[in-house]
Amino acid sequence: MTAPRIDTDTLRRLPKAVLHDHLDGGLRPATVVELAEAAGHTLPTTDPDELAGWYFEAANSGDLVRYIATFEHTLAVMQTREGLLRTAEEYVLDLAADGVVYGEVRYAPELMLNGGLTLPEVVETVQEGLAAGMAKASAAGSPVRVGTLLCGMRMFDRVREAADLAVAFRDAGVVGFDIAGAEDGFPPADHLDAFEHLRRESVPFTIHAGEAHGLPSIHQAVQVCGAQRIGHGVRITDDIVDGKLGRLAGWVRDRRIALEMCPTSNLQTGAATSIAEHPITALKDLGFRVTLNTDNRLVSGTTMTREMALLVEEAGWGVDDLRTVTVNALKSAFLPFDERRALIEDVVLPGYATAL
Repeated sequence: MTAPRIDTDTLRRLPKAVLHDHLDGGLRPATVVELAEAAGHTLPTTDPDELAGWYFEAANSGDLVRYIATFEHTLAVMQTREGLLRTAEEYVLDLAADGVVYGEVRYAPELMLNGGLTLPEVVETVQEGLAAGMAKASAAGSPVRVGTLLCGMRMFDRVREAADLAVAFRDAGVVGFDIAGAEDGFPPADHLDAFEHLRRESVPFTIHAGEAHGLPSIHQAVQVCGAQRIGHGVRITDDIVDGKLGRLAGWVRDRRIALEMCPTSNLQTGAATSIAEHPITALKDLGFRVTLNTDNRLVSGTTMTREMALLVEEAGWGVDDLRTVTVNALKSAFLPFDERRALIEDVVLPGYATAL
């Protein structure tokens, strides 16, 4: 039976949690234009609407490498203190406007050093911008909590440095770690020393796996490196035949290892063929701890409200499904248990009850 349609205004009011969202993939087009002009950086167009369209078109290539290449222009305007402060603050305000009550933002500090900032200065500046955004959102009556995941770029040699930063700033807004970048050809186990260091220091981490590469990537992320969550993970379906789970899929499901799924992004990179057939629905129905995410809001031309609307309209999702993935996200957030429980019981569940 098809679930009744939920209108967009109602979806926007629903409290949301997003675990997989890149800072450098979520800038406002107008901000990119203004900061690029100040930096002397040439864009494909200086019209904000046209720039948003350019991003969306370029990202729809079905090629993960080309998708990642679109970040050249956003990163170009995130090399200074001013650029980082503005983009971090606006990031939070945009989440709040979309009904997000908890978000985890990820970025790679090593990609933001061209303006003379040091790695610690990048982290400190982003945290300052995020704090300013949270203060403004709270004052406006739309409080949102945002934690930071620091990324190491898996194809470069500074992953351990990024892990050290995550340890150093874990009491200053950084809640976890990730590796990002081109997945195929750069297996997670190449950075095992960084993950072992994080485990010793009790810093949780997620790993991009099972998007551009298949089961071996997920196996390494979970079984070798010890990831508590998997970024994307759509290829876990390769270990499921006629509803029967293989050993790896069973391990992921039974140990409640969260899958940070990003439907629109997965369509763009060729990891999925349609919203209706995206693995998120089947995996949810099989009992996996799936979560719903945006990945890159500018690049994918999306929001959490839009991701929800697509699943409602094209995959037959109802309110119970949306509430489930939201609660799943908070259960797997890199926060202490009591804080996760409070967000679920005091914010999300009451929010669903009053919004509908």
